[in-house]
Amino acid sequence: MSTADSTADSTAEVEALLRAERAAALATVRDLDRVIAGVVEATEGANTDDEHDPEGATIAFERAQASAVRDRQLARVREVDEALARVATSTFGTCARCGGPIAPGRLLARPTATRCITCAALGR
Repeated sequence: MSTADSTADSTAEVEALLRAERAAALATVRDLDRVIAGVVEATEGANTDDEHDPEGATIAFERAQASAVRDRQLARVREVDEALARVATSTFGTCARCGGPIAPGRLLARPTATRCITCAALGR
């Protein structure tokens, strides 16, 4: 097998991983939307003082926590979409900093990586 064939195979594998990750993140967003809607619905019309509820976390905290996780999942979808765009434009696997190749193993471990391991280690 040639290097080009190997690269194409690993790119196809990473693309499949990205699509699966995107679907999972969107499913989580849908689940969190239902959780948030349920929390809001449960509090409508209620005259509760959740600030001083001895039962634990406030309703506002629960809603904020679910919203924060939802926002992170949406950010992940954007990262995956950017990686899929790089696949479509044949720039996937090219380091954004140095222009060199990103190792296939790194891309399998972190499919949204934009820098090779050397540049990522530099932290810039």
